[in-house]
Amino acid sequence: MTLLDRGLLSPAAPDARPEPGPAPRRPAARLGRFLRTRPGLVLAVAVVVLVLTAAFVPSLLAPGDPAIGDTARRLAPPGPGHWFGTDHLGRDVWTRVVHGASLSLQATVVAVAVALVAGGLIGLVAGFAGGWVDEVLMRGVDVLLAIPAILLSLALITALGFGTLKVAIAVGVASVASFARVMRAETLRVRRALYVEAARAVGTRWYTSLWRHVLPNAAGPVVVLAVLEFGLAILAVSALSFLGYGAPPPASEWGTLVADGRNYLAVAWWVCAMPGLVIAATVLSVNRISRALDGEWGRSA
Repeated sequence: MTLLDRGLLSPAAPDARPEPGPAPRRPAARLGRFLRTRPGLVLAVAVVVLVLTAAFVPSLLAPGDPAIGDTARRLAPPGPGHWFGTDHLGRDVWTRVVHGASLSLQATVVAVAVALVAGGLIGLVAGFAGGWVDEVLMRGVDVLLAIPAILLSLALITALGFGTLKVAIAVGVASVASFARVMRAETLRVRRALYVEAARAVGTRWYTSLWRHVLPNAAGPVVVLAVLEFGLAILAVSALSFLGYGAPPPASEWGTLVADGRNYLAVAWWVCAMPGLVIAATVLSVNRISRALDGEWGRSA
């Protein structure tokens, strides 16, 4: 007698098969849903990609020479031939804005790199070492926070001299304090984690624990802050260029373009407004991306 005859094994019902789950969502469907639910972020990414293209391959968007103009087309309004109009020397404003993106973003990247490296190192050492090292470093950070960033930048430029690189260094030093405080707070949080205490308990050297455990887990919010500071650094660099501390003419830094067009607001508003709109769109797009990164980091933390 078989097991089936004894009743120990029942025959499989024809409908006993498990029902198939929902079909996995296709990448195209996920992309379409993302585009529908977050159009602002998609627009921000598109603007940033366009600005980066202008910075690295300006001839792709504006093949002309930004320093050469046509005097017969002085102060021409925006149109098909000149999308942003022309300035008082007949130079195409769109071409000058595109070619000026390289200078402006170069200074911005240097400024953010200086602030990230210097501020991150100060915050990392202060949070991990503690004691009198923390007190000394944080009191220096408090001094930097007590001075307005624009005044500190102007003081540093006066000491270093004029130029795009000097402006970038000045803006970066003025932003060190915010990076240092965020990195210190994250280092203090990670240092008290169980896996860090376990690594120290088994005899791991302090620099190994700092490099392998503390730094990777404390760097996330600092990277998000770097993206946010990128937009603020664009504003700071443009403001200092507007005041005349950037590259000398005929350089087409964004702040310099706004400064050149302020005398023609009554007769040719586009000379000043178009570069200003590009600055505003870039800063707002970077801030939107930083908020999205902050939200993603908060959900994953």
